[in-house]
Amino acid sequence: MSTATHKLLKGATGDWEMVIGMEIHAQVTSNSKLFSSASTAFGGEPNTHVSLVDAAMPGMLPVINEECVRQAVRTGLGLNAKINLRSVFDRKNYFYPDSPQGYQISQYKSPIVGEGEVVVELDGGKTATIGIERLHLEQDAGKLLHDQSPTMSYVDLNRCGVALMEIVSKPDIRDAEQAKAYVTKLRSILRYLGTCDGDMEKGNLRADVNVSVRKPGGPLGTRCEIKNMNSINFIGQAIEYEARRQIEILEDGGEIEQETRLYDPNKGETRSMRSKEEAHDYRYFPDPDLLPLEFSQRFVDELKAELPELPDQKKARFISEFGIPPYAAGVIVSEPQLAKYFEDMVASSGDPKIAANWLINEHLGRLNKEGLSIENSPIEASANGAIVTLIHRQVISGKIAKEIYEITWSTNVDPSAPKKIHTLSDVEHLVESRGMKQVTDLSAIEKVVDDIIAANPDKVAQVKDKPQALGWFVGQVMKSSGGKANPQAVNDLLRSKLGV
Repeated sequence: MSTATHKLLKGATGDWEMVIGMEIHAQVTSNSKLFSSASTAFGGEPNTHVSLVDAAMPGMLPVINEECVRQAVRTGLGLNAKINLRSVFDRKNYFYPDSPQGYQISQYKSPIVGEGEVVVELDGGKTATIGIERLHLEQDAGKLLHDQSPTMSYVDLNRCGVALMEIVSKPDIRDAEQAKAYVTKLRSILRYLGTCDGDMEKGNLRADVNVSVRKPGGPLGTRCEIKNMNSINFIGQAIEYEARRQIEILEDGGEIEQETRLYDPNKGETRSMRSKEEAHDYRYFPDPDLLPLEFSQRFVDELKAELPELPDQKKARFISEFGIPPYAAGVIVSEPQLAKYFEDMVASSGDPKIAANWLINEHLGRLNKEGLSIENSPIEASANGAIVTLIHRQVISGKIAKEIYEITWSTNVDPSAPKKIHTLSDVEHLVESRGMKQVTDLSAIEKVVDDIIAANPDKVAQVKDKPQALGWFVGQVMKSSGGKANPQAVNDLLRSKLGV
């Protein structure tokens, strides 16, 4: 695969280049918070998952959650990053009503994970390598609720103290498509590792996007940060808008103010939130209640040995072991549950190429249409594998397979259906009971072929001059047989009869 070129934006004074960096906040998969034993479960009644530590009661001291440390190290290993055996927790001082301590426990100069990289795949088989600057652990804030009363705001501290991994990229991203591909790939890696569920709707993965523009190859421009993005599509839209906003200001002779902005998806534009603070404004200093975090190389090596097969490794294996095209392999490995579904289909059908094609074109297409994910698919991998098996054995044609699929779907979503369709025997019984077997007997097909040839002498003449016109006859025979005729047998018989 080749290295990607990037998109330049045209302005009145020529081309402009975008320079983009991202700070991804990923909620650590853990049953309890970073420094307390309070639950991290989503959807609890307000202020029911709050310990005395989270509420910053006097005398309460934080205690590090070892599982969160493990998850951060595993994530760093998955990003091919340097793991720092010694790191320090700092206090980042600022006041918000949803942060009772008046500061956030984070990591500043000495993070748990150092430099790494993520390779993203783009259209046309191109790739881009996005550098990772650091990954550090920090605690989340609570949530302000402004719509509960006309005169006051309410505070829910359930999220307060939940462990976050802040993954900071280098300013290596050069356009909106690369940014979207980066977030998509990073989320996929986190899900494979099991260190974050990547649920952006719940706020478990969100991004702060830093955007600046410059003349190609010129010095870096002043950046603006777009805060709390929780949609990959909105990230792309916000970047495009913000870059063009900055270009217009610069071409009119103005200057870009470094600030934090919010994206309004209804208006499709960013708006100012506040001036951007510098690091010194937060008055960082080592947290006096927490010792430096230290662990051994053996601890890291043991976690590395337990890592699962990650998306790039799985894709390479699917291509080499199953012989499926790179694009199909990329689609299938994008989600761990989808990759498992595919491998289960292959295990039950024995034909990875047909399974990959069927999964992507038929099953995923239907799931997308119905707004469903692979996790709540009404058709199990074993049933789709059974359909692929019968296609491979030439028991059913592609057309009949689609009819079998529709019947299987309808049966499995019908709560009143007496028996669901899950196994090969279930699908075979369906084919037998409805007389849907493919016809491979040439004598049964020959009369249909002869009738169509006799009725279309003009088409016969065309085939003599243009052999590709044979496809019309194949289509007519398949239509006449209700899709039951074996396409290859029909093709061979027609070639013999028409002499092409």
